[in-house]
Amino acid sequence: MVCDCAHMLRLVTTLLCRHCQWIRRLPPLRVFSNPGGTAENQVTVEALYDLSVDIQKIRQLKGWVLHQSPAYVSETASLLRDMGAEGPMIARVLELYPEAVLCSPEQQQAQRELWRSICPRERDLVGIIEKFPASFFTSSHHANQRANIDFFQSLHLNKRIVTKLMASAPQSFSCPVGQNKEMVCTLQQAYLELGGDAANMKIWLQKLLSQNPFVLLKPPEVLRDNLLFLRDRGFTTSELLRLLSKLRGYVVELNPDSMRHTLAYSQETLGCSEAELRDMVLNCPALLYYPEVILAERFEGLLRAGVTMAQITQTPTVLELTTQIVSYRIQTLRSYGYDVRTGSLQALNGTKKDFEMSSGKLQLRRERPLFNPVAPLKVDD
Repeated sequence: MVCDCAHMLRLVTTLLCRHCQWIRRLPPLRVFSNPGGTAENQVTVEALYDLSVDIQKIRQLKGWVLHQSPAYVSETASLLRDMGAEGPMIARVLELYPEAVLCSPEQQQAQRELWRSICPRERDLVGIIEKFPASFFTSSHHANQRANIDFFQSLHLNKRIVTKLMASAPQSFSCPVGQNKEMVCTLQQAYLELGGDAANMKIWLQKLLSQNPFVLLKPPEVLRDNLLFLRDRGFTTSELLRLLSKLRGYVVELNPDSMRHTLAYSQETLGCSEAELRDMVLNCPALLYYPEVILAERFEGLLRAGVTMAQITQTPTVLELTTQIVSYRIQTLRSYGYDVRTGSLQALNGTKKDFEMSSGKLQLRRERPLFNPVAPLKVDD
């Protein structure tokens, strides 16, 4: 009886192993169904496989695209290839924005011509598509895009600025042109009313739009309310212009309530007067938009390093640096013999490159012996 059971067990095991081997030889099942029961478009799936596109990535993030028909995978690839894109780049674009294959060849060609009106070099355009494929293949607002391009070109803005706007903030080109006209007019009017030079207005506007393309998506009332609040806080017309030029696009990211709380916290922490606070804001506009929790962390980090409130008041731009960066720079300067507790905090400021240059000079000064090349050498007779 025991032998029969053992024989039966070996038989079952053998059958199971053969079954597993048979399963392994089966080709991978590629048909997936969406919740509605519609199978994937196998022509689309096979075409994407042929382009070495990661299908699993698309299934996880935007699987609905694979269920659509018609789809234009080969036509999309041909368009990109004709513009100078290579295979790996085409695969990346389709993985990042698979919706591109839902645009008809006519829509794709129309978008190509539209973009070439502001970016004539297709080599540059391919680079934009690689970074912002959705901006290029969004064709549902073609008429608005054309009208907005014409409007910004009428302002004689640099084509690179217009290209950057359309690539990084495509929503502002999809909206009706009247919306952008109203915001640009409000910005120009504010600049002139605050005493800005009309001859420099184009450059000023370009810098503002380049820094924050999303400024166009904000309602004009935001800008007016923020300027009115700052005027009520005692800023003069010339100071408002200076502040607006420093804030540039970030001026529309603010609101009176947040600025009121942030300024009240900074004034209480520093123990300064209204006039001193205004002067600090002019030198460090970050005091307007950093929330209290961030400012509190940075004040605490500086005080922990031995810095005084008086030093911070004198050099408020140090608050623009994160606590980690300040700590690293203080340690670096200390290793070169510079103590921020007795020196100026200005040594902490600047970009990474600026700091490396200034700290490098301190290192050289410490390592290099003092030597006057024109001083006479004392030689014993």
